[in-house]
Amino acid sequence: MSPHVVAGLTFYKNMSINYVSQEGYDSLKEQIAHLEKVERKKISNQIAEARDKGDLSENAEYDAAKEAQGLLEMKISKLKNTMANSRVIDPKDLDLSKVNIQTKVRLMNKKFNKEVTYYIVAESESNLKEHKISVKSPIGEGLMGRKVGDIVDIQVPAGVIQFEILEVSL
Repeated sequence: MSPHVVAGLTFYKNMSINYVSQEGYDSLKEQIAHLEKVERKKISNQIAEARDKGDLSENAEYDAAKEAQGLLEMKISKLKNTMANSRVIDPKDLDLSKVNIQTKVRLMNKKFNKEVTYYIVAESESNLKEHKISVKSPIGEGLMGRKVGDIVDIQVPAGVIQFEILEVSL
């Protein structure tokens, strides 16, 4: 296992650490709370209603509600696992001399001579409409650790895109 340093903390690449902003961490907590308090109760009520209808062996509503319950519990478990492996990174601890998670990167697409800005975020926070790309995406991975002035060739599904890093900021 090789060490990986982010915001002054050493982690190991084989561990599935999810680096998130405080906003992303809080969002995970809210999602879990909503699923546990609201959605769980809805499914529990659906199961109770279906059970009241009699014979469970041929009750499609009961089967559907039990399946929905299983899917919900799996989703809650996955979110809790993500949260347990999440580490909140304080932006003031970031090295802005290079691209890092939680940094804003202004790029020049060399092929189209067009500027684009991306925010490098955790996988759970990515949202292309908001220009938030995952650190694990091809572009995110290709930019990590690079500095202003670097020209980077990044393999994406549509081919290779060449970017020049113009600015790294918060």
